[in-house]
Amino acid sequence: MVVDTRALETRPNATYQDVIDAPKHKVAEIIDGTLYLSPRPPFGAARAKQNLLLRLWGPYDRGEGGPGGWWLLREPEFYLETDVLVPDLVGWRRDRIPVLPDASGIDLPPDWACEALTPVTRALDLTSKRSLYARAGIPHLWQIDDEARLLEAFTLASGQWRLVAALCDDQEVCLAPFEAVSFSLSELWDD
Repeated sequence: MVVDTRALETRPNATYQDVIDAPKHKVAEIIDGTLYLSPRPPFGAARAKQNLLLRLWGPYDRGEGGPGGWWLLREPEFYLETDVLVPDLVGWRRDRIPVLPDASGIDLPPDWACEALTPVTRALDLTSKRSLYARAGIPHLWQIDDEARLLEAFTLASGQWRLVAALCDDQEVCLAPFEAVSFSLSELWDD
């Protein structure tokens, strides 16, 4: 069976109960009072974000061959006032959060967020979510696009995103906040 992943559903005047009641096969987020239900990403985007997490996990989360000092997670709920966001990947420096809470979400902004752009979520990720991440004060944002084989890295400066790098194909990834260990961008894409 092939599932249609082209539709983003919206419902105004949403509450957290709408997130709880959302179908399990959808990602539920509330942005500016509207519930957004997006399908799980296509396999290419899912693999790209999984591969990125694998490249960062050992050196940064586990301290294997790298500096450690991070908690890296996939798709936690992040609460910003009345908004409920689900970044594809996030990381907190352990000096800011020594122990992860026993919860599915958190209101402490991460130190790094990453979105895997898909045809369905691209507009939301590039506009509303990116603006909310800036408002939350998240210092680093990466966006990966498996179709374009592209990674864009931004840093927050005076409340505005500043593009630090746009890498494509097989360029070397050595970007803040994960510049201690590098890898080839081609390791994210399945051929």
